[in-house]
Amino acid sequence: MGRRWLVTGCSSGLGRALATAAARAGHSLAVTARRTAGLDELAAAWPDRVVPLRLELRDAASCEEAVRTAADRLGGIDILVNNAGAGLFGAVEEVSDTELRDQLETLLIGPWRLTRLVLPLMRAQGNGHILNVSSVVGRMAFPGLAAYVAGKHALEGMSQALAIEGAPHNIRVTVLEPGMFATRYGISLAEARHRVPAYDVTNREMLEGTRGVADNPETGHPDDFAAAVLDMVAADVPLPVRIPVGDDAYGYVDQAEQASREEFAAARTLVRGLPSRRWPADGPR
Repeated sequence: MGRRWLVTGCSSGLGRALATAAARAGHSLAVTARRTAGLDELAAAWPDRVVPLRLELRDAASCEEAVRTAADRLGGIDILVNNAGAGLFGAVEEVSDTELRDQLETLLIGPWRLTRLVLPLMRAQGNGHILNVSSVVGRMAFPGLAAYVAGKHALEGMSQALAIEGAPHNIRVTVLEPGMFATRYGISLAEARHRVPAYDVTNREMLEGTRGVADNPETGHPDDFAAAVLDMVAADVPLPVRIPVGDDAYGYVDQAEQASREEFAAARTLVRGLPSRRWPADGPR
């Protein structure tokens, strides 16, 4: 039985692949993009299943209209996929307040807003599934991607809290953590306007590698991502809240988890070995 989806960022990449696979599988979808021309092919291929909608994540009124229209046209929303995103490359010192706010508006505040709008519908119908597309950088960090990393870490933290809050209402929450997939992410990656050449020693190689992800023969195909997500949505078993997607993703996350365990052990050893300091009652604290 088909379900009713609202999927953001469907003009290309992972969102486009997921929307195509879901429509092909018989689901009904409201698909969004900042420019709806990129959705014409999807709507033409499945006119009875696909509703194209313009959505500007950073605009509250646009989000409200998209959710309202999707619910009206589909008769409700069973699945929300917060997929739309954009990246910003720049060292912490290079990223301005305006650039940071813009990045967080796209990666955190927009998805949070859509989630807040959809939750009352899901609670009223007694079920729902929210999938937030993060990245392996939601568990680790890379130089030059501090703003993007911060946004994905925050999205994962929000999702973990939401999973607890939604459970009594039969609302599932899943964080998808893709590894490298052949999308336009690296090509469309924006760069901070302010440059500090001193950071080239840590960041230049990272930027070049990110730009070339789509041409890397080891990069995954978006269709594989879509197939994995459809399997997860259909699974009649409890799902982990955070799920790496792609073979390389498990390698990255395994390294990150091992490094975290080593850091934790080192911190515990350090703190236990520090000399105790006993201050006078009226001394520093």
